[in-house]
Amino acid sequence: MLKNLCISSLMGIVLLQSCSPSNQGEKEAISSELETTVTPEQLDKLGITNADHLSAASKRALKWPNIGNEWFIEFSDLQPLKGDLAYEEGVVRRDPSAMIFENGKYYVWYSKSVGTTAGFAGDIEKDKVFPWDRCDIWYATSEDGWTWKEEGMAVGRGEPGAYDDRSVFTTEIMKHDGKYYLSYQTVKSPYTVRVKNQIGLAWSDSPDGPWTKSAEPILSPADNGIWKGEEQDRFAVEKKGDFDSHKVHDPCIVPYNGKFYLYYKGEQMGEEITFGGRQIRHGIAIADNPQGPYVKSEFNPISNSGHEICVWPYDGGIASLITTDGPEKNTIQWSPDGVNFEIMASIKGAPHAIGLNRTADTEKEPTEILRWGLSHIYNSYDYQSIMRFSSRRVTTHKAKGE
Repeated sequence: MLKNLCISSLMGIVLLQSCSPSNQGEKEAISSELETTVTPEQLDKLGITNADHLSAASKRALKWPNIGNEWFIEFSDLQPLKGDLAYEEGVVRRDPSAMIFENGKYYVWYSKSVGTTAGFAGDIEKDKVFPWDRCDIWYATSEDGWTWKEEGMAVGRGEPGAYDDRSVFTTEIMKHDGKYYLSYQTVKSPYTVRVKNQIGLAWSDSPDGPWTKSAEPILSPADNGIWKGEEQDRFAVEKKGDFDSHKVHDPCIVPYNGKFYLYYKGEQMGEEITFGGRQIRHGIAIADNPQGPYVKSEFNPISNSGHEICVWPYDGGIASLITTDGPEKNTIQWSPDGVNFEIMASIKGAPHAIGLNRTADTEKEPTEILRWGLSHIYNSYDYQSIMRFSSRRVTTHKAKGE
Protein backbone atom coordinates (compact mmCIF):
# COMPACT_ATOMS: atom_id res chain seq x y z
CA MET A 1 0.00 0.00 0.00
CA LEU A 2 1.15 3.56 -0.68
CA LYS A 3 0.89 4.55 2.93
CA ASN A 4 3.71 2.13 3.73
CA LEU A 5 6.14 3.66 1.24
CA CYS A 6 9.07 5.63 2.55
CA ILE A 7 9.75 8.28 -0.10
CA SER A 8 12.61 10.79 -0.05
CA SER A 9 11.88 14.32 -1.17
CA LEU A 10 13.28 14.82 -4.65
CA MET A 11 13.87 18.51 -4.16
CA GLY A 12 15.63 17.88 -0.86
CA ILE A 13 18.03 15.68 -2.75
CA VAL A 14 18.57 18.37 -5.37
CA LEU A 15 19.41 20.93 -2.70
CA LEU A 16 21.72 18.52 -0.93
CA GLN A 17 23.61 17.86 -4.15
CA SER A 18 23.85 21.56 -4.91
CA CYS A 19 25.30 22.84 -1.64
CA SER A 20 28.96 23.93 -1.60
CA PRO A 21 30.42 23.74 1.92
CA SER A 22 33.34 25.97 2.56
CA ASN A 23 35.52 23.47 4.39
CA GLN A 24 36.81 20.08 3.38
CA GLY A 25 35.43 18.32 6.47
CA GLU A 26 31.86 19.28 5.56
CA LYS A 27 32.47 18.13 1.99
CA GLU A 28 33.68 14.73 3.18
CA ALA A 29 30.71 14.36 5.56
CA ILE A 30 28.23 15.03 2.78
CA SER A 31 30.13 12.75 0.41
CA SER A 32 29.93 9.96 2.99
CA GLU A 33 26.24 10.60 3.52
CA LEU A 34 25.63 10.18 -0.20
CA GLU A 35 27.41 6.83 -0.41
CA THR A 36 24.86 4.35 -1.73
CA THR A 37 24.86 0.60 -1.97
CA VAL A 38 24.08 -0.09 -5.60
CA THR A 39 22.64 -3.41 -6.72
CA PRO A 40 23.23 -4.92 -10.18
CA GLU A 41 19.49 -4.60 -10.81
CA GLN A 42 19.61 -0.85 -10.15
CA LEU A 43 22.62 -0.44 -12.42
CA ASP A 44 20.80 -2.27 -15.19
CA LYS A 45 17.50 -0.43 -14.79
CA LEU A 46 19.04 3.03 -14.59
CA GLY A 47 21.75 2.40 -17.20
CA ILE A 48 24.55 3.47 -14.89
CA THR A 49 27.99 2.76 -16.36
CA ASN A 50 30.11 2.50 -13.21
CA ALA A 51 28.90 2.24 -9.62
CA ASP A 52 32.23 3.64 -8.41
CA HIS A 53 31.79 6.84 -10.37
CA LEU A 54 28.30 8.20 -9.77
CA SER A 55 27.27 11.60 -11.08
CA ALA A 56 24.97 13.80 -9.02
CA ALA A 57 22.14 12.83 -11.38
CA SER A 58 22.77 9.10 -10.85
CA LYS A 59 22.85 9.56 -7.08
CA ARG A 60 19.47 11.28 -7.22
CA ALA A 61 18.08 8.56 -9.47
CA LEU A 62 19.17 5.87 -7.00
CA LYS A 63 17.08 7.60 -4.34
CA TRP A 64 13.93 7.77 -6.44
CA PRO A 65 10.98 5.85 -4.95
CA ASN A 66 10.19 2.54 -6.59
CA ILE A 67 6.50 3.22 -7.22
CA GLY A 68 6.06 2.08 -10.80
CA ASN A 69 4.10 4.05 -13.40
CA GLU A 70 0.55 3.84 -12.04
CA TRP A 71 0.49 7.61 -11.41
CA PHE A 72 1.86 8.65 -14.80
CA ILE A 73 -0.65 10.08 -17.30
CA GLU A 74 -0.83 12.23 -20.41
CA PHE A 75 -3.51 14.82 -21.13
CA SER A 76 -5.30 15.29 -24.45
CA ASP A 77 -5.85 18.59 -26.20
CA LEU A 78 -8.78 20.56 -24.84
CA GLN A 79 -12.11 20.08 -26.61
CA PRO A 80 -14.82 22.78 -26.94
CA LEU A 81 -18.14 22.37 -25.18
CA LYS A 82 -21.55 22.74 -26.79
CA GLY A 83 -24.64 24.67 -25.83
CA ASP A 84 -24.46 27.64 -23.50
CA LEU A 85 -20.86 26.98 -22.45
CA ALA A 86 -19.52 27.26 -26.00
CA TYR A 87 -17.26 30.30 -26.48
CA GLU A 88 -19.20 33.55 -26.55
CA GLU A 89 -17.55 36.79 -27.67
CA GLY A 90 -17.73 39.44 -24.98
CA VAL A 91 -18.24 36.97 -22.11
CA VAL A 92 -15.77 35.48 -19.63
CA ARG A 93 -16.55 32.00 -18.33
CA ARG A 94 -13.63 30.46 -16.48
CA ASP A 95 -12.38 28.47 -13.47
CA PRO A 96 -14.96 25.66 -13.47
CA SER A 97 -15.65 23.90 -10.20
CA ALA A 98 -15.65 20.16 -9.88
CA MET A 99 -18.74 18.48 -11.31
CA ILE A 100 -21.29 16.60 -9.27
CA PHE A 101 -24.17 14.49 -10.58
CA GLU A 102 -27.60 15.31 -9.18
CA ASN A 103 -31.15 14.98 -10.50
CA GLY A 104 -29.96 12.99 -13.51
CA LYS A 105 -27.46 15.59 -14.73
CA TYR A 106 -24.03 17.06 -14.11
CA TYR A 107 -23.72 20.39 -12.34
CA VAL A 108 -20.81 22.82 -12.62
CA TRP A 109 -20.24 26.31 -11.18
CA TYR A 110 -17.88 28.93 -12.63
CA SER A 111 -16.80 32.59 -12.70
CA LYS A 112 -18.67 34.80 -15.15
CA SER A 113 -18.15 38.42 -16.20
CA VAL A 114 -18.57 40.53 -19.32
CA GLY A 115 -16.48 43.13 -21.09
CA THR A 116 -12.82 43.79 -21.73
CA THR A 117 -9.99 44.01 -19.22
CA ALA A 118 -8.20 47.35 -18.77
CA GLY A 119 -5.65 46.29 -16.16
CA PHE A 120 -4.41 48.65 -13.47
CA ALA A 121 -3.71 51.35 -16.04
CA GLY A 122 -7.43 51.94 -16.47
CA ASP A 123 -10.01 53.43 -14.13
CA ILE A 124 -10.14 50.85 -11.33
CA GLU A 125 -13.43 52.30 -10.11
CA LYS A 126 -15.14 51.57 -13.44
CA ASP A 127 -13.07 49.10 -15.47
CA LYS A 128 -12.06 45.47 -14.98
CA VAL A 129 -8.47 44.98 -13.88
CA PHE A 130 -8.47 41.22 -14.53
CA PRO A 131 -10.79 38.87 -16.46
CA TRP A 132 -11.91 37.53 -13.06
CA ASP A 133 -12.72 41.00 -11.79
CA ARG A 134 -16.40 42.00 -11.43
CA CYS A 135 -17.45 38.35 -11.58
CA ASP A 136 -20.42 36.51 -10.16
CA ILE A 137 -20.71 32.75 -9.76
CA TRP A 138 -23.00 31.08 -12.27
CA TYR A 139 -23.89 27.45 -12.87
CA ALA A 140 -24.84 25.12 -15.71
CA THR A 141 -26.13 21.56 -16.13
CA SER A 142 -25.58 18.78 -18.66
CA GLU A 143 -26.80 15.25 -19.22
CA ASP A 144 -23.66 14.10 -21.05
CA GLY A 145 -20.86 16.45 -19.98
CA TRP A 146 -20.61 17.96 -23.48
CA THR A 147 -23.75 20.04 -24.09
CA TRP A 148 -24.51 22.45 -21.26
CA LYS A 149 -27.43 24.63 -20.28
CA GLU A 150 -26.65 27.79 -18.33
CA GLU A 151 -29.11 27.89 -15.43
CA GLY A 152 -28.35 31.33 -13.99
CA MET A 153 -26.49 33.05 -11.20
CA ALA A 154 -25.79 31.06 -8.04
CA VAL A 155 -23.85 33.54 -5.87
CA GLY A 156 -23.54 37.23 -6.63
CA ARG A 157 -21.33 40.02 -5.37
CA GLY A 158 -22.12 41.62 -2.04
CA GLU A 159 -23.56 45.02 -1.30
CA PRO A 160 -21.23 48.06 -1.42
CA GLY A 161 -18.89 47.92 1.56
CA ALA A 162 -19.12 44.15 1.97
CA TYR A 163 -15.98 42.01 1.87
CA ASP A 164 -17.15 40.56 -1.47
CA ASP A 165 -18.54 43.66 -3.14
CA ARG A 166 -16.05 43.74 -6.04
CA SER A 167 -15.87 40.13 -7.26
CA VAL A 168 -16.74 36.54 -6.30
CA PHE A 169 -14.95 33.93 -8.39
CA THR A 170 -12.96 30.66 -8.68
CA THR A 171 -15.44 28.51 -6.81
CA GLU A 172 -15.48 24.88 -5.72
CA ILE A 173 -18.39 22.63 -4.75
CA MET A 174 -18.66 20.19 -1.85
CA LYS A 175 -21.65 18.01 -1.01
CA HIS A 176 -21.90 16.72 2.57
CA ASP A 177 -24.81 15.25 4.52
CA GLY A 178 -27.36 16.37 1.94
CA LYS A 179 -26.16 19.98 1.85
CA TYR A 180 -24.16 21.80 -0.80
CA TYR A 181 -21.29 24.19 -0.13
CA LEU A 182 -19.60 26.64 -2.49
CA SER A 183 -16.26 28.09 -1.40
CA TYR A 184 -14.84 30.92 -3.51
CA GLN A 185 -12.47 33.88 -3.68
CA THR A 186 -13.61 37.39 -2.83
CA VAL A 187 -12.33 40.89 -3.43
CA LYS A 188 -13.47 44.12 -1.81
CA SER A 189 -13.28 47.41 -3.72
CA PRO A 190 -11.12 49.13 -4.71
CA TYR A 191 -9.20 46.47 -6.66
CA THR A 192 -5.61 47.68 -6.25
CA VAL A 193 -2.42 45.67 -6.68
CA ARG A 194 -2.09 45.44 -2.91
CA VAL A 195 -5.67 44.34 -2.26
CA LYS A 196 -5.90 41.25 -0.05
CA ASN A 197 -8.18 38.54 -1.47
CA GLN A 198 -10.20 36.44 0.98
CA ILE A 199 -12.31 33.28 0.86
CA GLY A 200 -16.09 33.17 1.28
CA LEU A 201 -18.63 30.36 1.61
CA ALA A 202 -22.24 29.80 0.59
CA TRP A 203 -24.51 26.84 1.36
CA SER A 204 -27.84 25.46 0.18
CA ASP A 205 -30.17 22.49 0.55
CA SER A 206 -30.26 22.14 -3.25
CA PRO A 207 -27.69 22.46 -6.04
CA ASP A 208 -30.14 24.91 -7.63
CA GLY A 209 -30.10 27.16 -4.57
CA PRO A 210 -31.04 29.50 -3.06
CA TRP A 211 -27.62 30.05 -1.47
CA THR A 212 -26.91 31.61 1.90
CA LYS A 213 -23.59 33.47 2.06
CA SER A 214 -21.29 33.68 5.07
CA ALA A 215 -21.48 37.11 6.68
CA GLU A 216 -17.69 37.22 6.96
CA PRO A 217 -14.82 35.53 5.12
CA ILE A 218 -13.99 32.01 6.29
CA LEU A 219 -10.28 32.55 5.54
CA SER A 220 -8.03 35.60 5.20
CA PRO A 221 -4.37 36.21 4.37
CA ALA A 222 -1.77 36.21 7.13
CA ASP A 223 -1.24 39.64 8.66
CA ASN A 224 2.50 39.48 9.32
CA GLY A 225 3.86 41.06 6.12
CA ILE A 226 4.79 44.74 5.94
CA TRP A 227 4.48 46.84 2.79
CA LYS A 228 7.26 49.29 2.00
CA GLY A 229 6.02 52.80 1.29
CA GLU A 230 2.56 53.89 0.23
CA GLU A 231 2.87 53.42 -3.52
CA GLN A 232 0.78 50.63 -5.06
CA ASP A 233 3.74 48.30 -5.62
CA ARG A 234 3.13 44.70 -4.57
CA PHE A 235 6.82 43.83 -4.85
CA ALA A 236 7.98 46.52 -2.41
CA VAL A 237 8.02 45.05 1.09
CA GLU A 238 9.88 45.50 4.34
CA LYS A 239 8.86 42.00 5.45
CA LYS A 240 7.27 39.36 3.22
CA GLY A 241 5.45 37.44 5.94
CA ASP A 242 3.90 33.99 5.58
CA PHE A 243 3.41 32.26 2.21
CA ASP A 244 -0.18 33.61 2.18
CA SER A 245 0.44 37.12 3.47
CA HIS A 246 -1.04 38.74 0.35
CA LYS A 247 -3.79 36.51 -1.01
CA VAL A 248 -5.68 33.29 -0.32
CA HIS A 249 -7.02 31.76 -3.54
CA ASP A 250 -8.58 28.69 -5.15
CA PRO A 251 -10.34 27.15 -2.14
CA CYS A 252 -11.39 23.51 -2.11
CA ILE A 253 -12.99 21.85 0.93
CA VAL A 254 -12.65 18.08 1.28
CA PRO A 255 -14.32 16.02 4.04
CA TYR A 256 -11.48 13.98 5.49
CA ASN A 257 -10.95 12.02 8.71
CA GLY A 258 -14.10 13.41 10.29
CA LYS A 259 -13.05 17.01 9.66
CA PHE A 260 -13.10 19.50 6.78
CA TYR A 261 -9.83 20.24 5.03
CA LEU A 262 -9.78 23.56 3.19
CA TYR A 263 -6.96 23.49 0.65
CA TYR A 264 -5.97 26.84 -0.82
CA LYS A 265 -3.34 28.69 -2.84
CA GLY A 266 -1.28 31.32 -1.07
CA GLU A 267 0.38 34.37 -2.58
CA GLN A 268 3.04 36.16 -0.59
CA MET A 269 3.66 39.90 -0.33
CA GLY A 270 6.72 40.71 -2.42
CA GLU A 271 6.32 37.50 -4.43
CA GLU A 272 9.52 36.60 -6.26
CA ILE A 273 10.57 34.65 -9.33
CA THR A 274 12.77 31.71 -8.34
CA PHE A 275 14.45 28.90 -10.25
CA GLY A 276 11.00 27.27 -10.38
CA GLY A 277 9.12 30.38 -11.50
CA ARG A 278 6.61 32.27 -9.37
CA GLN A 279 6.59 31.75 -5.61
CA ILE A 280 3.21 30.07 -5.35
CA ARG A 281 2.49 27.56 -2.59
CA HIS A 282 -0.46 25.71 -1.12
CA GLY A 283 -1.77 25.64 2.41
CA ILE A 284 -4.49 23.99 4.43
CA ALA A 285 -6.97 25.11 7.11
CA ILE A 286 -9.04 22.60 9.07
CA ALA A 287 -12.48 22.84 10.70
CA ASP A 288 -14.86 20.58 12.61
CA ASN A 289 -17.84 22.03 10.74
CA PRO A 290 -18.22 22.86 7.03
CA GLN A 291 -18.99 26.48 7.92
CA GLY A 292 -15.90 26.77 10.11
CA PRO A 293 -14.13 28.21 11.93
CA TYR A 294 -11.12 27.15 9.82
CA VAL A 295 -7.73 27.08 11.51
CA LYS A 296 -4.58 27.20 9.40
CA SER A 297 -2.18 24.31 9.84
CA GLU A 298 1.10 24.84 11.68
CA PHE A 299 2.69 22.83 8.85
CA ASN A 300 1.84 25.44 6.20
CA PRO A 301 2.84 25.71 3.46
CA ILE A 302 2.19 22.09 2.51
CA SER A 303 3.59 22.51 -1.01
CA ASN A 304 6.41 24.59 -2.43
CA SER A 305 4.77 24.73 -5.88
CA GLY A 306 1.46 24.76 -7.71
CA HIS A 307 -1.30 27.04 -8.86
CA GLU A 308 -5.00 26.12 -8.86
CA ILE A 309 -5.98 23.58 -6.22
CA CYS A 310 -6.81 20.12 -7.60
CA VAL A 311 -7.12 17.49 -4.84
CA TRP A 312 -8.97 14.20 -4.40
CA PRO A 313 -9.11 11.30 -1.90
CA TYR A 314 -7.19 8.13 -2.67
CA ASP A 315 -6.07 5.12 -0.61
CA GLY A 316 -6.83 6.71 2.74
CA GLY A 317 -4.93 9.87 1.87
CA ILE A 318 -5.19 12.89 -0.42
CA ALA A 319 -3.74 13.25 -3.93
CA SER A 320 -2.85 16.60 -5.49
CA LEU A 321 -2.10 17.76 -9.02
CA ILE A 322 0.58 20.47 -8.88
CA THR A 323 0.75 22.72 -11.95
CA THR A 324 2.20 25.89 -13.46
CA ASP A 325 4.49 27.39 -10.79
CA GLY A 326 7.38 26.38 -8.57
CA PRO A 327 10.20 23.81 -8.64
CA GLU A 328 7.81 20.85 -8.33
CA LYS A 329 5.31 21.98 -10.97
CA ASN A 330 3.84 19.36 -13.30
CA THR A 331 3.80 16.62 -10.70
CA ILE A 332 1.14 14.49 -9.06
CA GLN A 333 1.67 14.15 -5.33
CA TRP A 334 0.11 12.07 -2.58
CA SER A 335 -0.12 12.39 1.19
CA PRO A 336 -1.09 9.66 3.68
CA ASP A 337 -2.43 12.30 6.10
CA GLY A 338 -3.59 15.15 3.84
CA VAL A 339 -0.68 17.36 4.93
CA ASN A 340 2.67 15.76 4.07
CA PHE A 341 2.91 15.28 0.29
CA GLU A 342 5.48 13.43 -1.80
CA ILE A 343 5.95 13.29 -5.57
CA MET A 344 4.36 10.24 -7.22
CA ALA A 345 4.73 11.21 -10.89
CA SER A 346 6.24 13.90 -13.07
CA ILE A 347 3.94 14.67 -16.00
CA LYS A 348 3.70 16.89 -19.04
CA GLY A 349 1.83 20.16 -18.74
CA ALA A 350 -1.68 19.74 -17.35
CA PRO A 351 -4.76 21.83 -18.23
CA HIS A 352 -5.35 25.00 -16.24
CA ALA A 353 -8.01 25.34 -13.56
CA ILE A 354 -9.14 21.73 -13.64
CA GLY A 355 -12.71 20.95 -12.62
CA LEU A 356 -12.72 17.31 -11.51
CA ASN A 357 -15.46 14.79 -12.13
CA ARG A 358 -16.40 13.99 -8.53
CA THR A 359 -18.55 11.07 -9.69
CA ALA A 360 -15.41 9.08 -10.59
CA ASP A 361 -14.39 6.01 -8.59
CA THR A 362 -11.32 7.45 -6.87
CA GLU A 363 -10.24 4.05 -5.53
CA LYS A 364 -10.21 2.30 -8.91
CA GLU A 365 -6.73 3.69 -9.58
CA PRO A 366 -4.83 6.80 -8.46
CA THR A 367 -5.67 8.99 -11.47
CA GLU A 368 -9.15 7.71 -12.38
CA ILE A 369 -10.67 11.06 -11.41
CA LEU A 370 -8.56 12.75 -14.12
CA ARG A 371 -9.96 10.68 -17.01
CA TRP A 372 -12.15 13.61 -18.02
CA GLY A 373 -13.26 16.91 -16.62
CA LEU A 374 -13.41 20.63 -17.34
CA SER A 375 -10.81 23.36 -17.76
CA HIS A 376 -10.65 26.80 -19.37
CA ILE A 377 -8.80 28.37 -22.27
CA TYR A 378 -7.78 31.93 -23.08
CA ASN A 379 -9.56 32.67 -26.36
CA SER A 380 -7.97 36.10 -25.92
CA TYR A 381 -6.65 38.02 -22.93
CA ASP A 382 -10.10 39.55 -22.50
CA TYR A 383 -12.26 36.46 -22.93
CA GLN A 384 -12.02 32.87 -21.74
CA SER A 385 -14.28 29.86 -22.17
CA ILE A 386 -14.72 26.52 -20.45
CA MET A 387 -13.41 23.44 -22.26
CA ARG A 388 -13.27 19.69 -21.68
CA PHE A 389 -10.11 17.66 -21.08
CA SER A 390 -9.34 13.96 -20.97
CA SER A 391 -6.31 11.91 -19.98
CA ARG A 392 -4.96 8.41 -20.29
CA ARG A 393 -2.53 6.24 -18.42
CA VAL A 394 0.73 5.62 -20.26
CA THR A 395 2.56 2.42 -19.33
CA THR A 396 4.40 1.50 -22.57
CA HIS A 397 6.11 3.29 -25.43
CA LYS A 398 5.95 1.67 -28.85
CA ALA A 399 6.55 2.78 -32.41
CA LYS A 400 3.82 2.63 -35.05
CA GLY A 401 3.23 -0.97 -36.14
CA GLU A 402 5.43 -2.35 -33.36
